[in-house]
Amino acid sequence: MAKMWSGRFSADASSLLEQFNASIMFDKRLYGEDIEGSLAHAKMLSAQGILTKSELEQIQSGLAQVKDEIESEEFVWSIGDEDLHMAIEKRLTQIIGDAGKKLHTARSRNDQVALDFRLFVLRHNTKIALLLKELMQTVVHLASQHTTTIMPGMTHLQHAQPTNFGFHMLAYASMFKRDIERFISSSDRNNISPLGCAALAGTVYNIDREAVATELGFDSISINCLDTVSDRDFALEMLFNISTVMMHISRLSEELVLWSSYEFGFIELSDEYSTGSSIMPQKKNPDVPELLRGKCGRVYGSLIGLFSVMKSLPLAYNKDTQEDKEGLFDAVDTVMISLEILEQALATMSVNQDQMQSATAVGHLSATDLADYLVSRCSIPFREAHFITGRVIGLAQELGIDLSTMSLEQLRSVDERIGEDVLELLDLTNSMNARVSKGATATVRTLEQVVYFENYLKGLDL
Repeated sequence: MAKMWSGRFSADASSLLEQFNASIMFDKRLYGEDIEGSLAHAKMLSAQGILTKSELEQIQSGLAQVKDEIESEEFVWSIGDEDLHMAIEKRLTQIIGDAGKKLHTARSRNDQVALDFRLFVLRHNTKIALLLKELMQTVVHLASQHTTTIMPGMTHLQHAQPTNFGFHMLAYASMFKRDIERFISSSDRNNISPLGCAALAGTVYNIDREAVATELGFDSISINCLDTVSDRDFALEMLFNISTVMMHISRLSEELVLWSSYEFGFIELSDEYSTGSSIMPQKKNPDVPELLRGKCGRVYGSLIGLFSVMKSLPLAYNKDTQEDKEGLFDAVDTVMISLEILEQALATMSVNQDQMQSATAVGHLSATDLADYLVSRCSIPFREAHFITGRVIGLAQELGIDLSTMSLEQLRSVDERIGEDVLELLDLTNSMNARVSKGATATVRTLEQVVYFENYLKGLDL
């Protein structure tokens, strides 16, 4: 069958061009959005007197049959049809005849694909946000169980100050909350209908763009048709948002890999989400978090790829933008399964509280408490207090003990102004609970954060 645009041509396209030019084998994923957009367009054309009621009914019936054929896998996808839009329109015309040829009135593939792709992105923004919500719920629940589970807080991957495991996990809850808000914001900003812009300059037909926008659930129509048909900012935003999610997932995954090692021993991933070695029978490998780290780079590639496609395109639509979908589809699939499997890995892992407690007793984590004590109780300037504390740490190192276990005599051998009341402050649990500023690690503040995130999740309407 001749291509729908072939009237101007005297020779058929080469088979190599057909293969190079076609997008049908990946854009067929948008069939639901495409049919939905066509139904809304046809309804508007009928309301405007451009289609008869009979033609509208034929189109509606035919598109329903096409959708059934696709979903039952009876539909034949052919590379010769170039893209999803041509394939559906050709099959529709085969079913209902000339009425099918009228569907494309006042529409171009340019605004048609802009619509399909935008609908896909908007809907998957919500799906990803829902998966983030589920992950956040698991993280917050895990945190609520460990507000007194003391662990070493680190900077530079070195022991710094005592914290609790719940507090640590809520740092990731904060990240995932921001991720959810980015997807919501992006959806609000991009909930704009492109349909009716036609190829680039609008149409001569008396169409009702607002009616189509309302039918499809958009907040409004786009303002400038020239921009609209070539705009892929909404897709770039989604790829950036997904990349940020994957970066947060990768950070948590790195800690899960570290924590599950014998060197740390803070957690153990369940057998369901671990793998073994083909040669070393004793191995239990954290492949899930390792794969999650790796998939972060994969998503970054999709973001940079689309930026590169868009960077020098003149207005308006150019075939280059056919390269906008495969990377985004892959990124969407990647982040969705990543969120699901991370949630399950966290929900089923075990936490070794004793090992965390033991690790906290290494590295002199209450050193800052001693310096603060010297400032507040002994009226010593902070820089001098910092120096004295450093000398105390040096002595503890020589003795092979942790600062938190030093005796009063040992402490006073460095500076006689240190009083007995310091011993309570240097206790690691007391040190952790002394940090009571808002947002801090004290158990009372961690519990406040748990309640905050629980209330946020309860009120989140997606």
